[in-house]
Amino acid sequence: MGRRTINILLTLVVIFLLFSVYWFIPFKTTDFRLSSNSNFSINASEESVLQFYPNMRFASTDISYRIEDCPLQRQNDMEWAFQIMEDQTPLHFYPVVYGEEIIVTCEDTQKIEGRFFIAGEGGPTNITIAGDFNVIESGKILLLKNSDCEKPNIALHELLHVLGFDHSKNPKNIMYEISRCDQTIGDDIIDYINELYSTPSQPDLLFEDASASMHGKYLNINFSIRNNGLKYAPESVVKILVDGKETESVDIPATDIGYGRKISVENIWVRQINVENIDFVIEGDFEELSKDNNKVTFEIKK
Repeated sequence: MGRRTINILLTLVVIFLLFSVYWFIPFKTTDFRLSSNSNFSINASEESVLQFYPNMRFASTDISYRIEDCPLQRQNDMEWAFQIMEDQTPLHFYPVVYGEEIIVTCEDTQKIEGRFFIAGEGGPTNITIAGDFNVIESGKILLLKNSDCEKPNIALHELLHVLGFDHSKNPKNIMYEISRCDQTIGDDIIDYINELYSTPSQPDLLFEDASASMHGKYLNINFSIRNNGLKYAPESVVKILVDGKETESVDIPATDIGYGRKISVENIWVRQINVENIDFVIEGDFEELSKDNNKVTFEIKK
C-alpha cells in the first residue's frame, strides 16, 4: 500500500471522526414550542364537542352586558375577562343600563357540590334555532367567589359557558369543571369563536314551503317564508311572476331571527292564456347571507 493511499485513508478517518463529533455531541440547544394550544381534549386524536349545541353564537359580534350588585374585585374580574376575549376574538362587549344580552350578578353566599365549592355559574338562557346556527339571545353569569388567580379564570370560565362552551375533560383547560390557576384557554376555542363569528350578522329570508295551482284563469298560491339569518329582516315583498311577468305582490312585515310567516292568496286573475312557469321571488332592500334561496319556480306538470 503506497504512502498516498495511506494518507487518503487517514484523511477519511479524520473526516469521519469529526462528523461523528458534530453529529452526536450537542454544541447548542434548540427550543421548540407548540404552534397552537389546542388543549380542549386530553388527547389530540380525541374528537371534542366544544359547545352544548352545534354553532352556538350571539347574533352580532357586539354583545351588551350589565353587572349588578357585585363586589369591586368580581366586577373588575368580569370586565377583565371581557377584555381578554376582545383581544383574541372579533367580539366586543359593552355595558348598558337595561336590555342587556348578558347579565352578571354576584352572591356572597357559598354553594357546595360534593366536596367542592362552586365558584360560579353561567350559560345561555334563551336560544333560537336559525338555519345553521343556534343563536344565543341572552345569557347569565353568577359569580359566587373571588378569583385567587393572577388572571380572572372564574369569570372567563363562566363567560365561555355563556358563549355556548361546555366543560372540557382536560384539567389544563380553563373549561375543566374544577378551577385551577394554571389553566389556559385553548387555541381551539379561540379558533372556533373566530370561525363562528366570521359569518356576518345579516338576515336570510327563504321559502320553507310553497305551492301553486290554477283553476281556470285564477291562481291560488301558498308559501311559508322564514328568516334563517343572524339579524331581523326588514319589510320585504314576495312577487309572483307568471311567465316572467309580475302578476301579484305580497308585502312581508319585518321578521325576527328564527321566525316565519305563512301566506295564502286565492283567486289571482291571470291574463295569460297558456301558463308555462310561475315564480315566487323575495325582494328586499337589504343585504342577506344568501340570495340564492330567494326564488322558487313552478312548471306545468306534463
